[in-house]
Amino acid sequence: MNFLTAVKNDHERERSVGLRVTGSEIGRVASGARCGEDLMTKAVQKITLSPSRDIPFDKLVLSQSNVRRIKAGVSVEELAEDIARRGLLQSLSVRPVLADDGTEIGKFEIPAGGRRFQALSLLVKQKRLAKTTPIPCIVRDAASEILAEDDSLAENMQRVALHPLDQFRAFVALRDKGQSDAEIAAAFFVTQQVVKQRLKLASVAPALLEVYAEDGMTLEQLMAFTVNPDHARQVQVWDVIHSSWNKEPFQIRRMLTETSVRASDRRAVFVGVEAYEAAGGTMLHDLFQGDDGRWLEDPALLDRLVTEKLQAEAETVAVEGWKWIEVALDLPYGYSHGLRSLSGDPAPMTDDEGAAHAKLLAEYRALEEEYADQDDIPDEIATRLGVLETEMEKIETRPLIYHPMEIGRAGAFVTLDRYGALAVYRGYVRPEDEPADETAVQDGTDPAVAGQGDYRDLTDGHGRAAHGGTVIMSGGQPIGADLPEDEDEGSLKPLPERLVMELTAHRTLALREAIGRSPDVALTLLLLKLVTDTFRTSSASGSCLEASVRQVYMSAQAPDLKDSVVAKLVDERHAEWEADLPLGDDAALWDYLTVLDQGSRLALLAHCLSFGVNALHEKVNPYGAGISAGGLTRRMAHSDLVARATDLDMVEAGWEPTVDTYLNRVPKARILEAVREAKGEGTAQLLDHLKKSEMASEAERLLKGSGWLPEVLRRNDLVALDGEDRAEGQGADAEVADSVSEADLPAFLTDDLPAQGASMLAAE
Repeated sequence: MNFLTAVKNDHERERSVGLRVTGSEIGRVASGARCGEDLMTKAVQKITLSPSRDIPFDKLVLSQSNVRRIKAGVSVEELAEDIARRGLLQSLSVRPVLADDGTEIGKFEIPAGGRRFQALSLLVKQKRLAKTTPIPCIVRDAASEILAEDDSLAENMQRVALHPLDQFRAFVALRDKGQSDAEIAAAFFVTQQVVKQRLKLASVAPALLEVYAEDGMTLEQLMAFTVNPDHARQVQVWDVIHSSWNKEPFQIRRMLTETSVRASDRRAVFVGVEAYEAAGGTMLHDLFQGDDGRWLEDPALLDRLVTEKLQAEAETVAVEGWKWIEVALDLPYGYSHGLRSLSGDPAPMTDDEGAAHAKLLAEYRALEEEYADQDDIPDEIATRLGVLETEMEKIETRPLIYHPMEIGRAGAFVTLDRYGALAVYRGYVRPEDEPADETAVQDGTDPAVAGQGDYRDLTDGHGRAAHGGTVIMSGGQPIGADLPEDEDEGSLKPLPERLVMELTAHRTLALREAIGRSPDVALTLLLLKLVTDTFRTSSASGSCLEASVRQVYMSAQAPDLKDSVVAKLVDERHAEWEADLPLGDDAALWDYLTVLDQGSRLALLAHCLSFGVNALHEKVNPYGAGISAGGLTRRMAHSDLVARATDLDMVEAGWEPTVDTYLNRVPKARILEAVREAKGEGTAQLLDHLKKSEMASEAERLLKGSGWLPEVLRRNDLVALDGEDRAEGQGADAEVADSVSEADLPAFLTDDLPAQGASMLAAE
């Protein structure tokens, strides 16, 4: 018998039992015929399914062959409620229980369907189901070659979980047929939030739902699109990012909400979402991100509400009697420079506050004594001590009380802190509001007033008249003031102005000669003037020394400047000196500076001079109104000298190239130049095809910790002195980077890359 005859015979057999043989099956039979004649003798048999029948519940027992041991998914209680509501949707798979002699004993064990059996048992126990209730079962042959464990394992492994999109469509169908979100949630034992989240997928463009159904995107990515109901915008965003390496959900949300303000923004926190919505503002909601998944769609309305609320808060503060109030959403770095800060007195504690503080302190000390000898304090005790410290600090932090006269000449700043809470900074006096030295004027001891008559005591230093009408001062002389008339011809009149100037010219020259031979006095005088300039302003107080420090206001500031490490160090040092110096009295300040030790005098001199440092690279004004080209060159050269003398390193000062501080504000060529200098040509080539935003983000990751600096921040002497040790950090050519390490590979190249493949790529 050849193999064609065997194929024909087998084909006839299959036709006799109603089966159709395909061409591929003929090929397999022919191949089998070539391997052995015995395959051609086998007859194809029909599949026989196990019969189904109803078996009383009390005849069923749980089999030890059930492979499910770990509880997961819907609880037995929830499954019992679902069976009570809709009945048993899936039959149990059972096998007859056999006696030792192989005969059936009338019981049936359940290797597949154990959780359904447990749910039915719970209903029987609750008297909601009779013990003899017929249960639909599929009865497997006890003599089957397939093991009971095999059936149990197959039932759990061969099923496929419902796709979330199918669940969404089913929820939509139920709601379209009249069921509420609460009813759907109760029926399937999920929260209404879950139902709302699934139904929210209806706001995604149908085209994107199809992409998700075909596994073209993840569920997290699909959920991110629900933040904006604009289908056209959703498709537009997907078209932009679907071929990009950065398809993270946060990136999708960012692109869909780039013209909106997140609810966690400090402006939104200050105004409140409820107030914003009450004013007509609209919101975008992301049900998949909790309370933070909200965006305010009208930034202009939000800014108006912020301004109005700040002004209302300022009006409340104005009731306290301040002369002026400055309102600003953001206060620039150095906003209080040149203003004198009032030193108020802490408000005393009330009786209730004192009693509460004493109680907290007693508990704190008792716990300290109880656990003083123990090496490890229990976590709950350490937590309690921290709570007690916080509560005591709240009571000890007292509001400051200022003198009414000081309030009348000082002002306050009203703004927001970084978390969106109202921040009020009180007690700042502007130079033009400083009071005159009334004591010296009134007793005639002020040498600048001696011989000038008695008209200066008409004012109290507030621009208001002390003894009558308003006095307006111009050039140190009153305008329109009614001077007291001489009662007789022999009364003294002020010296002629010309004579006073000639006499004081003699005194000035004599003082110059005296200072020139008294270096300690000269240093004290210089410190007096510089301290006045630094902690007040030069316009707030005159001086006999024409030397000054003009604090430079940096009009171009990066957003992170005022929160930088160096800004905090300067502020802390300034606050320490300000707390020690007797700034309200020049005579006391002179005495303080005189007895100060030499090291502290020099430290104070350095601090005051630091406020006059100006290393800004400004635009040259060709018309002479600003700095000249030569002046700018000398300024930058001097700044380099100071940087070398102080061993300044901007890397150690905390500056790093980030998307916000540098990379997003320069062209792509500059970004590639930075990566090339820090990481080498090979790494730079991996980025040259990216879009600018993606290139900037990837460059930030690569440059982090590399020590790279743009040319304007570098010190050339570090490269010259240290050679290759500093070359990479200062931006010199990184010729050593001929190979690319795996850590330097962009994310789109390392995703799902095997370790061996990454190494091979790095070696190429």
